[in-house]
Amino acid sequence: MLKTKIPCMFVTMNKSFFLLVLLTHAFLSVDAQNDKKNKLTLNGFGELYYSYDFDNPVNREKSDFIYNHKRHNEANANLLLLKARYEADWFRANLGVMTGNYAHYNLASEPEWARILYEANLGIKISKKQNLWIDAGILPSHIGFESAISADCWTLTRSILAENSPYYETGLKLSYSNNKENLNLAFLILNGWQRIRSPSFLDNPAVGVQINYKPTDKIVVNYSNFVGKQTFDTFSSLRTFHNFYVQYETETKFDFILGFDIGTDKYDETNYGVWYSPVGIVRYRWNPKIRIAARAEYYNDGNQIIVATNSNDGFRVAGVSTNFDYMITKFMQCRIEGKAYYSEERLFNNGTNYSLTTNLTFKL
Repeated sequence: MLKTKIPCMFVTMNKSFFLLVLLTHAFLSVDAQNDKKNKLTLNGFGELYYSYDFDNPVNREKSDFIYNHKRHNEANANLLLLKARYEADWFRANLGVMTGNYAHYNLASEPEWARILYEANLGIKISKKQNLWIDAGILPSHIGFESAISADCWTLTRSILAENSPYYETGLKLSYSNNKENLNLAFLILNGWQRIRSPSFLDNPAVGVQINYKPTDKIVVNYSNFVGKQTFDTFSSLRTFHNFYVQYETETKFDFILGFDIGTDKYDETNYGVWYSPVGIVRYRWNPKIRIAARAEYYNDGNQIIVATNSNDGFRVAGVSTNFDYMITKFMQCRIEGKAYYSEERLFNNGTNYSLTTNLTFKL
């Protein structure tokens, strides 16, 4: 079965890749023509990768808690994205279409028509004096410091924390930025925990809040939360989730991110469980072209609320990774990352899982 599946995957990947390049070129030409108005812009992002999992999974798919760079021992596309943005004084709109591993695995539970949508939203400014907006549609998640666009992240792969919290959300967002643009506030009404179409069993929408503050141009302090029902069950279950992180880009060549997530939800008729995850990243800027980063993380979901396993002991995994990045041009980057996961529950062969991943990205 693999022998027929893999060539088809490469045909799809190649078609998508060349379509993305052609569309990016065409829309960039349109953008140049509209540069005086500065209203329509179009960006393209592509990530090709190869990853080797030393547990050698038979089906070529890595662990269930991983949604990016999912395929083992084959060249593939993690994300091919084309995004258009229109912006005026009182109105804005975003549309992003995509293909690749991220779309295939992370949106597997969505309707087929929605799996190509990275972002699709409209926004209206509701105050003439204040920077106050209402946006509606498919939005980037208000949770966390990582996204599916790896070129914007300090590490090649995503943390377990990011892989198992929302990358996107659908609903209404009321947002405010002060005149200095160093304080950003948002209140959201959402279809649920990373959902485009709201399932029928969710009677009420979820809500979320974000507070993002930049005391200096080198420091970001963020708090985000989520409250809402998430599962179909016969008992009342309300998920609460809190995300904290601090990002500090120093005057020296070292930068730091410290993050912590904690959530609660029912795992049976009477008991609430807690899951949590600390993560730390340090990055060294060797020179304008070379960067090195290291990450340490731990994810504890003893009641398997977020990550289901075959173990009765829950999901507890510690991870470390390090990556080397080289900027080929201002638009293109290559990276290589080594990563190790360790689990006391022996979720991996011999309790430890090793992987090696390399990628090539372009961002226009």
